[in-house]
Formats: sequence, structure tokens, C-alpha cells
Amino acid sequence: MHKKNISYAGKKLSADSKVLIMIHGRGAGAEDIMGLTGYLDVSEFSVLAPTATNNTWYPYSFLAPPSQNEPWLSSGINLIKTIVDDLIALGIKTEQIYFLGFSQGACLTLEFTSRHAKHYGGIVAFTGGLIGDRIYKQNYSGNFQGTPVFIGTSDPDTHVPVERVKASAEILTELGAATEIRIYKNMGHTISGEEIRLANEFVFQKKPVQ
Repeated sequence: MHKKNISYAGKKLSADSKVLIMIHGRGAGAEDIMGLTGYLDVSEFSVLAPTATNNTWYPYSFLAPPSQNEPWLSSGINLIKTIVDDLIALGIKTEQIYFLGFSQGACLTLEFTSRHAKHYGGIVAFTGGLIGDRIYKQNYSGNFQGTPVFIGTSDPDTHVPVERVKASAEILTELGAATEIRIYKNMGHTISGEEIRLANEFVFQKKPVQ
């Protein structure tokens, strides 16, 4: 099960903080995903990044039946919930809390936020989709109340089918998110400068995407 192993950067946490929770991909760690902060418009944010036990949030593909990824999947979701609950206990409102994930971390980010849809500051998913052999709509509830969500991915991607990305974006939109999706031909399993630019504009600066 995942331990509460969290790295911190940026501004000191306080009740008026804007907070970015960053979720790393398979085989990586907090320091890897936090390396993106130098390219993001988050200089005024407090940044938190948990590291998964054995650097993997769940053992199999995100497209496997959820039961095959237990208990690790539920443990990862519960860890993020614990982080959010701790922030709320400090007086931080959900609309001050932002999320960003890449690959396996993007899947976990979308899964957690869709299961606990609220008015968050914003959500960035670099190459990810909702988790499961199919989409289990009964797992998702709440209302994002216009939370900006940016999802970027490659077509094709070796791990994340474009069809699942599109279907996931539709679910988030149904839950009240302002969802922006970008699909890049043959980009590969990576994060592009264009994705960074759009994430900055649409989520961290809250400007209309050009």
C-alpha cells in the first residue's frame, strides 16, 4: 500500500495558498514530475508531489479491470484524498487546489477528481484517461462547477488509446468541467512544449485557449 511520502516545493503552505498536487508516472517519482514546475506558471503556488511505493501507482495497465489493480489503485486514490483533506483542514478551499499528472499519474489524477468532482482550481492531464477495462460511470459524481481541465495526448500513444481520452473528456464535461482536449499526431509518449503552453494559459492563467 502507498505510504504518505510527499515532497514539497514553492511557497509555504497557508490558508490563502494556491496549491498544485503533481502525480508522477509509472517508474518515476516526485522529483521527476516536479521538474516540470520550471516550465509552468506556478511560481506563486505551493507544490506537493507524493511518490508511489515502488514508484508505481498500480501494477497493470489502466485499461485492466480495476480489481486486477487493487489494492494499489484504491490506495493511490485514498492517498490523494488524504492530501486534499489535509489541505482543506488548513483552511485551503478546493478552488485553490490544482492537479497535474503525466501518464499513469494523469490517469490517477482524472480518476480521483472525477470520483470527487468539485470546484477545483484546475486539472492538467498529460496523456491519461479514466481507469478501467471500460468506463464505470457509476463511480463518478459531484460537479466541477466550471473547473478548467486540459488533457493532451498523442495519436497514437503506446499506452493510452485516443478513444479512452475522448470518452474521459466527455465524462468530465458532463460533470461540469470546462474541458479542453488536444490530440497531437505521432507525438509519442511525452509532454510537448505546446501542451505546456496550453496548460499554462487554460489552467494556471485561466485564459481562453487560442
